[in-house]
Amino acid sequence: MTLLDDVRRIAADHGLDPVGVAPAEILDRARRELFARKAAGLADSMQFTYKNPERSTDPFVAVRGAQSVIVAARSYQRAESERPELAVARVARYAWSDHYAPLREGLWAIAHRLRAEGYRAVAYADDNTVVDREVAYRAGIGWFGKNANLLVPGRGSWFVLGCVITDAVLPTAPAVVDDGCGGCRRCLDGCPTGAIVAPGVIDARRCLAWLVQKPGIFPAEYREALGDRIYGCDDCQDVCPVNRRMDPAPSPAAPMVEEVSAWVPVLELLALDDASILERHGRWYLHDRDPRWVRRNALVILGNIGIGTDPDVGETLVRYLRSPDPVLRAHAVWAARTLGRHDLLPNTDPDPSVLAELLVQ
Repeated sequence: MTLLDDVRRIAADHGLDPVGVAPAEILDRARRELFARKAAGLADSMQFTYKNPERSTDPFVAVRGAQSVIVAARSYQRAESERPELAVARVARYAWSDHYAPLREGLWAIAHRLRAEGYRAVAYADDNTVVDREVAYRAGIGWFGKNANLLVPGRGSWFVLGCVITDAVLPTAPAVVDDGCGGCRRCLDGCPTGAIVAPGVIDARRCLAWLVQKPGIFPAEYREALGDRIYGCDDCQDVCPVNRRMDPAPSPAAPMVEEVSAWVPVLELLALDDASILERHGRWYLHDRDPRWVRRNALVILGNIGIGTDPDVGETLVRYLRSPDPVLRAHAVWAARTLGRHDLLPNTDPDPSVLAELLVQ
């Protein structure tokens, strides 16, 4: 217990709270679900923990002879800043600032303390090594909400999670946390695309948080639903009664980190070169580190919130309708048509995906 007390103290010093411990064991339930949902197509082309479910549910792959898995949470609860008057895109709350960097620092400090005692210990966060939400559930930190997020009693789901796998034997949680959702289904009803197909089950093919990261043509049936979201989607957390009762001020356990705006000016983003996009938004997951996917999303947003008669909007549409990238031309066609700028559209295009957009009635 003295060693666990040290672990909790180190975690608190780094703004990590709550902290729990689960026994190192195969995550059987998570493994079954990952394979079942992958087989049903619910994972779409998503990789992460779906890439190798046998590995991401087996802590012994990471640390041979593992005995315990420490799991720690860092709050990213923040009050949303007032929406600017400009045409702006919304960023999901967890991405306003880099909360994973301080989370990793805290996890590394915990691992260092354990190694100083002669134990093996390795820290992981935001990768496919272990299904951290399942570990957090087993460690008694919270319960799984119907939106598949882990809900901490009295503190909601505004947390990022990380783990330290170790061969130290540490006291574990006496029991898991009881389900606190009851009959509430606000997250299911509040999802803009109906992506929560059953309590705790997400269809990635409909989930906006995944679709903004997925490469390729953005599905036409979900473009309007994307609204102004440039990265991530908070809707299923925003409507959750547990989260709505939370004080939007930062938790004392999670000191402020350098803030970035919750809003990104769309026209400004579409005017940036590749290097500038990566410099400003490189923390976001971009497939192959390619800024074209941010521009694609921004063009959909422009079609949703732009004003077709605005000269700057028209100039941006013209520039992207002439882009050498067919993916961007295709989405510029959709945005121009949505904004009533049929006068800007070309008669044809050599690329099938762009031509398909032009032929939409």
